[in-house]
Amino acid sequence: MTEHYFRTPEGEEHRRTIHARLWDHQVELQTANGVFSGTRLDPATAVLLREVPPPDRTVRRVADVGCGYGPIALGLALACPWLQVDAVDTNERALALTRDNAAALGVADRVRALSPDEVDPTATYDEIWSNPPIRIGKDALHELLLGWLARLAPQGRAVMVVGKNLGADSLQRWLGEQGWPTDRLASAKGFRVLETRPPAAV
Repeated sequence: MTEHYFRTPEGEEHRRTIHARLWDHQVELQTANGVFSGTRLDPATAVLLREVPPPDRTVRRVADVGCGYGPIALGLALACPWLQVDAVDTNERALALTRDNAAALGVADRVRALSPDEVDPTATYDEIWSNPPIRIGKDALHELLLGWLARLAPQGRAVMVVGKNLGADSLQRWLGEQGWPTDRLASAKGFRVLETRPPAAV
């Protein structure tokens, strides 16, 4: 399995600064080796942020599942000053980077970087955003997604970006078969942006 999926990446940390556009905000972010897409804004994340507008004011609490060093979570917090964002990852280095990036961007009071076992088991979310960890394997991915989808508020939604060549279309069908209606919001540069809603919302 790729190193960035481990709780504690091997080797000494070497940080770098990248520039990224998160909706209308051009920002500097700290990244490092041993985290997902540590040298640039991941192309799938860039597609997600370009193709889907940020939440409206009816959305108050959001989770970014598989946050990495935080671009989606930080983009949500910057674009929507009313949002509370839980940025969730198994990688301790990624969580530390997310905390530091949130502090540097002035949104540390609204972005909480958490490991999965630190998340309140009773927490529910108006929206879940994710560039999910496809390469953890199909069974593990399915378990992860169903666990998080169960946390959606009745009228909530999940927005995910998945590579077409990594099974986006089959994942869309599978989610529907599990009772989670899923539509394609956009398709760009080899990626699908999917929207999943709870069965009761349809």
